[in-house]
Amino acid sequence: MPTTNRRHMLQSLALGAAAAALPLAALPKSLNANPAGLLLAPRLKPGDTIALVSPCGATYEAEPFDVARETLQALGFKVREGQYARARRGQFAGTDAQRAQDLNAAFADPAIHGILAMTGGSGATRILHLLDYALIQKNPKCLAGFSDITALLNAIQARTGLVTFHAPVAISEWNEFSTQYFRQVLMDGTAATFRNPAEHQGLPAQSKGRVRTLHGGKARGTLLGGNLSVLTTLLGTPYRPDFKGAILVLEDINEYIYRVDRMLAHLKQAGVLDALAGVVLGQFTDCKPGEGFGTLTLEEVFDDYFQGLNIPVYSGAMFGHVRLKFSLPVGLPVEIDADQGTITQLQAAVR
Repeated sequence: MPTTNRRHMLQSLALGAAAAALPLAALPKSLNANPAGLLLAPRLKPGDTIALVSPCGATYEAEPFDVARETLQALGFKVREGQYARARRGQFAGTDAQRAQDLNAAFADPAIHGILAMTGGSGATRILHLLDYALIQKNPKCLAGFSDITALLNAIQARTGLVTFHAPVAISEWNEFSTQYFRQVLMDGTAATFRNPAEHQGLPAQSKGRVRTLHGGKARGTLLGGNLSVLTTLLGTPYRPDFKGAILVLEDINEYIYRVDRMLAHLKQAGVLDALAGVVLGQFTDCKPGEGFGTLTLEEVFDDYFQGLNIPVYSGAMFGHVRLKFSLPVGLPVEIDADQGTITQLQAAVR
């Protein structure tokens, strides 16, 4: 684990943004190396206290909180709810100020060791300007979630250098697959290799969880991204990650195919796609044609945007709005193998 450099935090916000993408030469040669500017949170341990926060959508019933608490306790954690975790204003879990206050308070509290979003939904982009990035940088902690939490994961990583985690939210199904990766990445501090499960289910060939290679090869870079529709909202803002030389991971849900096409065109025309070292496409759940007109298939859309980049790209990775989820470290150097369909950490994501 990194020890010598773990207190060498970023000295400026500009340096934090620059650290979001590391050239190949700057990648660590061993798990004990910590690239300059990379900020790692302490690993989570049994007995640690996890803060349940709701920085996006509201949770309308009490039972999901009960299930979330019992799940985290079964994983060995103590649980503390944010002051406004159960608040509601429209579809949001309280006002923008309340949701940001819970997140800032969780980072500031020395009794809190990790922070888990209760759910996604919408509203994370509304609070980015209300977060105390200097406070977060001084108090690095594991922050985990996915979907709309993508905005927080990438903005905090870009502004502070902190490695965050595209992982299950509290109300996700914490099955054996998802829990195993969460433990391995955030608790054990090992360098995980993320690989889809082989589920032949008695059939001569695998029919579920398949990956497709769009362009073969291996590539190294800083892992960035998450939900496509949320990530595109960061373009043109002070919270845009530095995509140069990055490995971009993308997923989405309930978007018509033409909208996926439009968002990828946005990334292309903003110069994001041409700056990348590699791409991993996760699950695009219920992304179907709109009614009343023809459309390209998702495969055709992906081929149009990614096959011509001449970088390793594969699709079908197990992250997104599905039961089985990786816990991907946003901001960490990784290597992808588009032929084998794997993502491998080049060092531990926690210290």
